[in-house]
Amino acid sequence: MGLYIAGFGVFFLIMGVPIAFALGLTTLFTAMIWARVPMTLIYQQLYQAVDNFVLLAIPLFMLAGDLMLRAGIIDDIIMLCNVLVGRLRGGLAHVNIVASMFFAGITGSAVSDTAALGSVLIPAMRRNGYDADFAVAVTSASSVIGPIIPPSIGMVIYGTVVSVSIGGLFAGGMIPGVLLGLGLMFVAYSISKRRDFGITRVTYTGRELTRILLRSIPALMTPVIILGGIFGGIFTPTEAAGVAVTYSLLIGIFFYRTLDLRNILQAFQESMTLAASVLFIVAVSGPLAWLVAMDQIPQLIANIVTSMTTNPLIVLLLINVFLLLLGSVLDAAVIILIFAPILAPIAVAVGIDPLHFGIVFVLNVIIGLATPPFGMCLFVGASVGAIPVERVMKAILPFVAVEIVVLFLVTYVPDVAMTVPRLFGFAK
Repeated sequence: MGLYIAGFGVFFLIMGVPIAFALGLTTLFTAMIWARVPMTLIYQQLYQAVDNFVLLAIPLFMLAGDLMLRAGIIDDIIMLCNVLVGRLRGGLAHVNIVASMFFAGITGSAVSDTAALGSVLIPAMRRNGYDADFAVAVTSASSVIGPIIPPSIGMVIYGTVVSVSIGGLFAGGMIPGVLLGLGLMFVAYSISKRRDFGITRVTYTGRELTRILLRSIPALMTPVIILGGIFGGIFTPTEAAGVAVTYSLLIGIFFYRTLDLRNILQAFQESMTLAASVLFIVAVSGPLAWLVAMDQIPQLIANIVTSMTTNPLIVLLLINVFLLLLGSVLDAAVIILIFAPILAPIAVAVGIDPLHFGIVFVLNVIIGLATPPFGMCLFVGASVGAIPVERVMKAILPFVAVEIVVLFLVTYVPDVAMTVPRLFGFAK
């Protein structure tokens, strides 16, 4: 059956069928040919794939992020970042990166970060003398921090399909996310110095600084409330997403006073449409993952790998290379849904901590969003910056390189990812 799945999957993708329909058709045709599978079981698996309370966190986090954007917090975050890092060489590039780190605690989506921050910062960077390809590359590369620093939609999906603590994954993403930001800032500084990009020379009075800090507090409190509640055991990740929506509504209506009924309804419509596309992929991946498991493909692959080597360092290297290549051509959610249930047992079989492997896995596929040739953030950034995507692919390579360095640091120095989860009791 594995050959049917691989064959149909490749065929539909080559034919240009959208990924969700390609997964569904692959499952359908495989089940029809492999007559031992009644179609009623396929329908049951389709339903059961999304019949999970945890998955409710996905549309709720998306809605909270959309409400925050419509409330107008971007300008406040950018102003705060300008105060913090604007006076470094290549100031606006650093503002872009640090803003992505702050923004990560609000949306949890790389593509949303690229579109939202890019629409403001790419034109600003170009007006201040930065090359267009550099501006788009910085924006696209830094957006991958969004799904690493919690909350993270990718981690919600991974935790659901592999039964790993989502709170632990959130905790494990904090230090790697900060390291990604620092690494990108180093690359941005080096390029800015070589190309003689300027420094933001805006000075602020004490009153202006106070105003900027006070205006930023509601936005900065969002990740504090979400993570504090999860790590403190006050609520689950799904409940945290509901709290985030409520908080977004409150500050948008009463603090910023920018949310009205029209904006709120638009936020519901757009975020639910986006969430439906993600959950549709989750649904059609369920029967396919069930067929793969029923044919014992994960066990077969695990036996093949462990027959060649049981060294966890080599296994991690092979998986990293495989996922990096896969991430450059497939969507992150699809990779998690299809390959996480296959690769996670292999990692456990050679003695790798399931939580550590989950962090490495998600970090791998998220980097793929900015990796040529088909990283989604590349196309969104190029569209916002109105430049050919080919120019972005070349400009982003130094940034992707430092992200891969961070990936291997997280992979081979487990304490980088596991320190915070141990601190909050998610790991030993």
